[in-house]
Amino acid sequence: MSTQQETPEKRPVETPGEPTKSLGARLSGSNTLWTGLVLIGLCVLFSAIRPDAFPTLFNAQNLMVQAAPLLMLALGMTFVIITAGIDLSVGSVLVFAGVCSAMTMEALSGGDSTGAGWGVIGVGLVVALLAGSAWGLLNGLLVAVARVPALIVTLGSFGAALGAAQLLTNGVDVRTVPAALRTTLGTGTSFGIVPNLVIVAAIVTLLAWWLLHTTRFGRYTYAIGSNAEAARRSGIKVTRHLLIVYTMTGVLAGLAGFMSLAYFGTTTISGHSNDNLNSIAAVVLGGTSLFGGVGTILGSVIGIFIPQVLDAGFVMAGVKPFWQPIAVGAVLVGAVYLDQRRRRARSNR
Repeated sequence: MSTQQETPEKRPVETPGEPTKSLGARLSGSNTLWTGLVLIGLCVLFSAIRPDAFPTLFNAQNLMVQAAPLLMLALGMTFVIITAGIDLSVGSVLVFAGVCSAMTMEALSGGDSTGAGWGVIGVGLVVALLAGSAWGLLNGLLVAVARVPALIVTLGSFGAALGAAQLLTNGVDVRTVPAALRTTLGTGTSFGIVPNLVIVAAIVTLLAWWLLHTTRFGRYTYAIGSNAEAARRSGIKVTRHLLIVYTMTGVLAGLAGFMSLAYFGTTTISGHSNDNLNSIAAVVLGGTSLFGGVGTILGSVIGIFIPQVLDAGFVMAGVKPFWQPIAVGAVLVGAVYLDQRRRRARSNR
């Protein structure tokens, strides 16, 4: 038997069992299955409380549209947390990217972008993606190269990105958004029923699922989260991989900012204070471990609707919406507690 170590190209390093398990095994072995049951239970509960408002097509469309930008944040967060990292800056990066996009379209239109065409809108999209990627790359450099803890780096970026957005606008939202963007992407539908924002979110989600669950990049993501040093010794370029993961998370936050701009028709600088909590909560509720190495895209998709359903259900039930972040926070702590118990039970076998 040859003692020569195989390269990652010949034998990709994987988290033991995680990438090779069937989808059903991964779901039953994580919080994903329970999260799905909780989501169904909440929908049944609020449907019973408000049968005239909650189980309607309009409410379903509204829930999906509002979840679409948040889902973009959760997709990037899934990759980051699987690598045993964290990104607290995604909500602020969303705001910053939306501001840069709106101001660029406004400048190209001579001060009022309401009547701007698709050429200007395309430039606005590129600017949003570049603005998001710049913050993501900065986070990645500080985390992967400078070896500063991700919690500290992204907490700093959280304040810096929001502050930069406020400096650019003097704290006043940009309210001139191209009407074509609003009517096509923001409020438009396809097939007379499916919101276009949801279609965009679904396409990006499928691409993220493919990348994480079927490619070498995804296997390396799991391997780094399980044991970064072992992954490095096996030949995986951990620093470069983390740079890509954090940059991709920034790009997705930039896309979320553009989608939010299209939907609301304004930059909503102060409207995303809970996005960081909600995106992290969705990913953890979906079965992704904060300790790294475990997670699925499907779980994050299911988890993203928990905050949205709670928010809509509380409003319809007459409960103050301030209870929503309290409920999400409590469920998040419970999910982490269950994850710790599962890890301890596995290590004691």
